[in-house]
Amino acid sequence: MAMMKMKFNGRKRVKLAQGVWLLNWCSVLAGIALFAMGVFLKIELKKRSEVMDNAESHFVPNSLILMGALACSLNAFGGKICYDSLDPAKLAKWKPMLKPYLVICLLFNVFIFFIAVLCLVTRGSLESTLAHGLKNGMRYYKDTDTPGRCFMKKTIDLLQIEFKCCGNNGYRDWFEIQWVSNRYLDFSSKEVKDRIKSNVDGKYLIDGVPFSCCNPSSPRPCIQMQVTNNTAHYSYDHQTEELNLWNRGCKEALLNYYTSMMSTMGALVLLVWLMEMADLIGLRYLHTSLDSISNPEDPECESEGWLLEKSLKETVTSFLGFLKSLGKMNQVENTGDDGGDKAPAVATVS
Repeated sequence: MAMMKMKFNGRKRVKLAQGVWLLNWCSVLAGIALFAMGVFLKIELKKRSEVMDNAESHFVPNSLILMGALACSLNAFGGKICYDSLDPAKLAKWKPMLKPYLVICLLFNVFIFFIAVLCLVTRGSLESTLAHGLKNGMRYYKDTDTPGRCFMKKTIDLLQIEFKCCGNNGYRDWFEIQWVSNRYLDFSSKEVKDRIKSNVDGKYLIDGVPFSCCNPSSPRPCIQMQVTNNTAHYSYDHQTEELNLWNRGCKEALLNYYTSMMSTMGALVLLVWLMEMADLIGLRYLHTSLDSISNPEDPECESEGWLLEKSLKETVTSFLGFLKSLGKMNQVENTGDDGGDKAPAVATVS
């Protein structure tokens, strides 16, 4: 028994075709918006690619670009079908394509929903990517004369200034790495020698941070060297001078920036998914109502439209049966191949 039956006369079919046609072209515009969002996100991620550990973060923008292109093409095709649906001569050429088209649209809707969920839950993977990327970026900060890394200092400095952040998790991260290049160290100085000798790895570690960590809102000149030494500066306590340096780490700043962007995009993708589902449902009703016309010569005659030809249980059962039959066919083919390989061996033995 068909599910969610509805009766349509000629006037209702015309209104349905016009409504679905309009919705399809609205979905084309939504597809353009998805494509633009994907390009924008890809550019934003590309800007910070030096502080990201892998290329997996580009899966979402690439998917949005692909989804936008598919949405434009599929909905433009659906709009053409709706436009020609009320002309029997024109509809005849589209009829063989309607069922495959509806199946493709259904799979496309599943893909859209998956990407929408991915946009909303991508924070975890993005966090680990940023943590490793920023850690490596800070380590290469001093390598201004090393090919392939000479840009990292500028990248980190601009990042800290733009996002008002310092270090990976906070400004103290700079205390744990050597961020001053050896070429700018005076190795004849006793202080430099003592600092290098006091470190197991032979690195020059200081309680200082790059200038880009300085907060311009601080009422006093920025203290970026000997940050934890209260006696080195007049009227200074590093535990209370919250305005002197940015306290927020760059991982948190970038994570908040990208997750808020992706959450907004995820909500928009869900909105597009609802539009695509409405397109699919409307086109299915139009398809079935035109197929069930008893008298094609009478355009005003009544017909029935439905979403599923059988009940939901029967539809799921038949789909599972179809999958099982495909599996059995594959097993038969494999058995046939094995049998073909073994037959000459038996003949040789005899």
